[in-house]
Amino acid sequence: MNKAAAYTQFDNRAGIVERYTPLVKRIAHHLLARLPASVQLDDLLQAGMLGLLEASGNFDASKGASFETFAGIRIRGAMLDEIRRGDWTPRSVHRNGRMVSEAIATLEKQLGRDPSDAEVAAQLELPLAEYHQILNDVSSGKIIGIEDLGVSEEALGSADDDSDNFTNVADHRFQQALAAAIKTLPEREALVLSLYYDEEMNLKEIGAVLGVSESRVSQIMSQAMVRLKTKLRVWTESA
Repeated sequence: MNKAAAYTQFDNRAGIVERYTPLVKRIAHHLLARLPASVQLDDLLQAGMLGLLEASGNFDASKGASFETFAGIRIRGAMLDEIRRGDWTPRSVHRNGRMVSEAIATLEKQLGRDPSDAEVAAQLELPLAEYHQILNDVSSGKIIGIEDLGVSEEALGSADDDSDNFTNVADHRFQQALAAAIKTLPEREALVLSLYYDEEMNLKEIGAVLGVSESRVSQIMSQAMVRLKTKLRVWTESA
């Protein structure tokens, strides 16, 4: 690369950094709102900036997506990679999460419908308050995201229906199964997921809409994700 090209590339990247730094900050604060206190904002911002620079070098406008959409995926992915390099979640939290999932699956078969909080707690032989605490631990011990169900954000946001590529076809079918599963959730759980992912509201804002605490919103979201994992087990276990 000659000097002129190098300077041009530097200017382009400097302009991208200046223009899209607010996007990095917005995504970082959005993630931080649902992460343990041990995760530092500066770490997310640093990882996000690296993701932004990576996006600027790999973006292909011919694919149809806007740069902001493409960069947002790369920025968030870089932050998630940084977070996942360290595992702060105790094994007991993972174990309890599996226990809740199994209890919900058992009750769904027995009842033919989605069980209530109280029914799940009774199945686990736990007081309702203790069951809610488990949900809090599960939600604060990990990042709750659609990608946790076994599908990438890239697939959710840009699957090509006309492609005959097997991976794209499988991702599209998963999207259909996911959409159908979300429709079967209890109304409040489906609403929380919609407000969080579609409207990009944080837990405090959702709590204000529903008239409940942030902690309760976290419990509702965590239980919704456990229900979805149970409903989509055939997909997630083969992913």
